[in-house]
Amino acid sequence: MTATKARISKFRPSLSLQLTIIGFIITISCVLIALLAPSLQSWGWLQNPTESLINPIHQPPSSEYWFGTTRQGYDVFSRTLFGTQAALKVVILATSLSLVIGVPLGLVSGYLGGKMDKVLLFLMDTIYTLPGLLLSVTLAFVVGKGVFNAAIALSIAYVPQYYRLVRNHTTSVKTELFIEAAQAMGAPTSRILSRYLFFNVIQSVPVLFTLNAADAILILGGLGFLGLGLPPEIPEWGHDLRLALDALPTGIWWPATFPGLAMTVMVTGLSLVGEGLSEIINPKMRRSRND
Repeated sequence: MTATKARISKFRPSLSLQLTIIGFIITISCVLIALLAPSLQSWGWLQNPTESLINPIHQPPSSEYWFGTTRQGYDVFSRTLFGTQAALKVVILATSLSLVIGVPLGLVSGYLGGKMDKVLLFLMDTIYTLPGLLLSVTLAFVVGKGVFNAAIALSIAYVPQYYRLVRNHTTSVKTELFIEAAQAMGAPTSRILSRYLFFNVIQSVPVLFTLNAADAILILGGLGFLGLGLPPEIPEWGHDLRLALDALPTGIWWPATFPGLAMTVMVTGLSLVGEGLSEIINPKMRRSRND
């Protein structure tokens, strides 16, 4: 019996792996909700998130309105589900833009060095020192509302993170023997960057991408709460929290509770995925935690 228990415990997943799996389940569920929300509405299973129901204003959660209704007569359940779609659109676009800009800049800057490296490093460090929410709010004032505009406002804050990560890895890898051998053989700079350096410095980028996505959801919620995120006709959690704030003192809790919970769940799922990927990519971190 003891040997059997030992074999079973040997194959039991660690706590970090369990949390990572939970994070993946939460994240995939959010993606499925975002993809299926329009179909559920067309099938009549969801109310129109932008259409006021007029009569059932501030109705508490019930069998007819699962999450209740708002002061404006909107169905909270429908707006919460469609808010997932809006959040994913902006966050994926924002993190992708920052990755596409930051990774090549970090590669070129770290490999070539010189004055360009110093100027870029100074610029990125300056942007990096600014709080993400403050920078996004400032940019949102400039570019205005909209999915793409909100993504631009968010992405600028994350470009320095990709730049610094890739640049630091590049400066350490470019002194390796295989890079020196490629240089001695006359390989062009573009080939060294794309074939030899890129795949050796990109390992930690997925971790940063996931953690930035979780952070971007919170910043997008902050922009929506301040009225600077998406247009009012697009369901968005931060905007809904702003509209529900006045009703909280009167005991009407549901218009604010469910969008807030949705935001928390999505951020938690992405954070768990990011932490799990970090331990997979950096086994030394996993060993140090287990010691």
